Formats: sequence, C-alpha cells, structure tokens
Amino acid sequence: MMTILLRYVVRDVLRSKWLALYLTFFAAVTEGLLYFTAGEAKTVIGLMNVVLLLIPLAAVVFGTLHVHHNRDFVELMLTQPVSRPSIFGALYLGVALPFMAAFVIGVGVPSILHGVAFTAPFQALIGTGCALTMVFFAIAYFVGVAIQDKATAMGAAFLLWLLFGVVYDGVILGVTVAFADYPLEMATIGMIVGNPIDLARIIVMLTFDYAALMGYTGAVFQQFFGTTTGIMVSTLSLALWTLIPVYAGYRTFCRKDW
Repeated sequence: MMTILLRYVVRDVLRSKWLALYLTFFAAVTEGLLYFTAGEAKTVIGLMNVVLLLIPLAAVVFGTLHVHHNRDFVELMLTQPVSRPSIFGALYLGVALPFMAAFVIGVGVPSILHGVAFTAPFQALIGTGCALTMVFFAIAYFVGVAIQDKATAMGAAFLLWLLFGVVYDGVILGVTVAFADYPLEMATIGMIVGNPIDLARIIVMLTFDYAALMGYTGAVFQQFFGTTTGIMVSTLSLALWTLIPVYAGYRTFCRKDW
C-alpha cells in the first residue's frame, strides 16, 4: 500500500511547477558557473554557497507547506485500511526523493557535459546536497505535523533554517573569539557536527587543498575529517540528522489526532 501511495505523491509533486523551477535553477546556475568561471574549484565553491542555503530553505518551506496542503488527503487515507507509517513514509519520500532527483539532474547534467561530474569536489557537493535534502525535508515534516497552524509552522520552519544557515555560524565565531586562549579544537569539531549545513560545508571544502588557508583550525579539520574515523563520523552524523527528525515526525504523526 505504501508503494501505491508513494507513486501517487510522486506524480502529484512532479506536476508542480516549483519542482521544474528548482531543477531549471540548478541547471542554469551550474552551467553558468562552468561556462563563465575559470576552473572547477571556483565553480564548486560558487555552487556550494548556493546549495548550502537554497536546499535547506526550499526543503523547509515546501515540506511544511506540503504537509498542510495535504491535510484533507491524510484525513481521507486515515479512514481507509492504511497504516499511519505507510502514509507518513509515502508523504515524506514522495516529496524528498523528487527534489533530490531534481537537484542531482540539475547539477549533474551540466557537469557531465563539461567533463567534471566524477571529480571528488563535484561528487562531494552532490552527495552533501542530497543529504541536506533528506535532512531538511525530515525537519520540515516534523514541524508541519507537530504544529497545527500553517502560519506558525511556516514561521518555525523558517526560524530553524535561519538558525542553521546564519545564526549558528555567528555563535561558533563568537565562542572561538571569546575563548581564543583555550584549546577549542575538539569543541569546534563538536559544534560543526551539531549543524548539518556546516558539516556539509567542511566535507566539500576538504576535497580541495584549502585546509591550509583556514589556519590552525583548518588543519585540525583536515586532520580529523580527512581520516577514516572523521569520514565515518561525518557520514553517521548526516544520517542521524535525517533519522532523528524522521523518527520524531513519524511518532508525532502516529499519535496526532487528525
């Protein structure tokens, strides 16, 4: 039954003009950067700045709206012999997967045409973009299910994006400046792991030889995240950033009185 519901949700999302605009935007930006910038590094850095802000914003906005716009559909499905886990899984995957595919196609096709798709920086960028798509749609679905009022849910989702995308970096900078005389290397790594956007940024940056330009902290990042343990920790952290909101949203969905 979940497969049937998933196909229905995917078809509904594929008809959305926003998905087409999302794909077209990434294709145009990628093609433009590859055509006008000299070198793969500048292209990836430019794309990274777009990906790390736009994907989380689009996911939290569209995901939260999708929950509230499909409330009648959910109520109808709940009157049928369909389990709540199947409904929630179909709603989440039916939106997250098309947007992830749109991002991969939008970035992947121009990079393949220019012969840079299979380089380490582009692979890291595409991988982290997919991970952020799943993470922030999971957060959006938790917020959308937990908060009944649409305007309040949208405000909460936007504030979470603002926290992760803008405020969090300022907090890290403030802490490192205030305690500059203390050894904060491991604490900084812990704070980076606590934000999926920062974690994705570090993963992409470390595919270049830019760690030396980031000073001592950059060397610490290179020393930790560049090792097998660091790669495992970063991968596990991004997986947990997806699984925990999904589980929280699933529990809230199953307990909610629609």
